[in-house]
Amino acid sequence: MIRKAKTQDVVVVQKILAHFAQQERLLARSLSELYTNLRDIFLAEDDETGQVVGCCSLHIVWEDLAEIRSLAVLDSHQKLGLGRKLVNACVEDARSVGIRRVFTLTYETGFFERLGFRLVDKNIFPHKIWADCLHCPKFPECDEVAMVLDLAG
Repeated sequence: MIRKAKTQDVVVVQKILAHFAQQERLLARSLSELYTNLRDIFLAEDDETGQVVGCCSLHIVWEDLAEIRSLAVLDSHQKLGLGRKLVNACVEDARSVGIRRVFTLTYETGFFERLGFRLVDKNIFPHKIWADCLHCPKFPECDEVAMVLDLAG
């Protein structure tokens, strides 16, 4: 099941993200940042146990641009289509508020290509670079790949 996050989910989301951050597959997020951006977060729950097993956020960057970020699914629940469902929930949310382009910075280019994203130069996202990237331990030597999905047309 895919649903919006609630305050009681934030600690679990932080642990999931920390697991993948330790592997340098995504950025860790502080509790403060997660609570502040709670309305951005979608969760995947295990249908049998109700356990939160994945997360993904849609972060609005500008009037017509949003970022898919913090996509993570527990190893035990990968290859079940949950990542796709989480991204699709974010894309539908973006459409509902009038966003025309959704981007991501990722190491998983094949996954996002299968969802219709295309490779782009990350320098076309100056708002993103200065907002989050300054706090990244890899800045300015970022090795993530920028991808975009055009929702208009």
